[in-house]
Amino acid sequence: MKGKLWRSGAFVLLALTLALAGCGKNENAAKTAANADGTKTGDGGSESDSGGGEIKVGILHSLSGTMAISEVSVKDSEMMAIDEINANGGVLGKKLVPVVEDGASDWPTFAEKARKLLSEDKVATVFGGWTSSSRKAMLPVFEELNGLLWYPVQYEGLEQSPNIMYTGATTNQQIVPAVSWLLENKGKKFFLLGSDYVFPRTANKIIKEQLKVEGGELAGEAYTPLGHTDYATVIAKIKEAKPDVVFNTLNGDSNVAFFKQLKDAGIASSDLTTLSVSVAEEEIRGIGADVLAGTFAAWNYYETTDTPANKTFVENYKKKYGGDRVTADPIEAGYDAVYLWAAAVEKAGSADVGNVKEAAKELEWDAPEGKVKIDGETQHLYKTVRIGEVQADGQFKEVWNSGSPVKPDPYLKGYDWAKSLSTGG
Repeated sequence: MKGKLWRSGAFVLLALTLALAGCGKNENAAKTAANADGTKTGDGGSESDSGGGEIKVGILHSLSGTMAISEVSVKDSEMMAIDEINANGGVLGKKLVPVVEDGASDWPTFAEKARKLLSEDKVATVFGGWTSSSRKAMLPVFEELNGLLWYPVQYEGLEQSPNIMYTGATTNQQIVPAVSWLLENKGKKFFLLGSDYVFPRTANKIIKEQLKVEGGELAGEAYTPLGHTDYATVIAKIKEAKPDVVFNTLNGDSNVAFFKQLKDAGIASSDLTTLSVSVAEEEIRGIGADVLAGTFAAWNYYETTDTPANKTFVENYKKKYGGDRVTADPIEAGYDAVYLWAAAVEKAGSADVGNVKEAAKELEWDAPEGKVKIDGETQHLYKTVRIGEVQADGQFKEVWNSGSPVKPDPYLKGYDWAKSLSTGG
């Protein structure tokens, strides 16, 4: 079995679960503690592990619409993790059965499908979402029905829900260090460009406060609807503003239009530094490395990240989906989410939401990106920050990293300049 697990990339998980499976397993499995509102921790379909030899889990991503360019591949990585876990005996000896739904790049649809998965399909947990609008649409559903969502994408922070596990970066693990690096290495004048919804507007609100205290200057700011494809006016504004840096929070296939039109306008990466926080290897594949070479992105993982677990992960992903496919940060974070949930279930001895959340506290795993740990207070991961430059082959060359995993700080409590942004958390 050891050799088989090595091939599947799950060898670390086995060591973890074997060590933890006996710790309070029967005691935790028997718990039916009531919540403050009188519901039991098993509400929301999380008791689906109690019958037969299967555990149903939900997968909810945009498989159509403007966000499909990014989300289909995350679905694929989550399916791969499920297949690997099933090939090695499942979870608690039970087979995982995925129930896949399409959020269709539409936030009300995400809420509707989340409710279906929890109420009708009785899934034990859900892996899904990309945009913050989709997450915020699902959040009240998961809180109402006491479900558990594993959200795999970097986001703007200023949020913490007892019914969400955040496996992508929060602000202090991506945006804040990226701004500091740019100020130190690429210039002081920033043009902020984003899609017109929660994440870009909140991220740029944070960036503007950071620029004030770190010696930066706001040269301009523009937002376009998701799916927008005509960037002539925006590019004209960028030319007029003459920034040192464009900080890009566009999402979905708008990035294809923007970068191609930027190149057509005669603006090369050598003329203007662009750093993106939602453009990874999958988007490079859709846009073209010839268009993006020399631009930068901030993430926690690249396909080129040098860890033993990542070598196995990349080999298995390409073997399963084709040699032309690429891995990327949200792809890896989705994969991590499935394994972390499985480890928490094994530790708890139950797929019950309350027991799983308790077991997940401080849980560690040697993920493809390196060691990650679930912060018991915020349900976010400790993650290493990485800044990469796009190369001609479509891969990233890492130019800076934080050196070790960074503790998540979703409300930016560790930054005096952020005190005015939110009183939450």
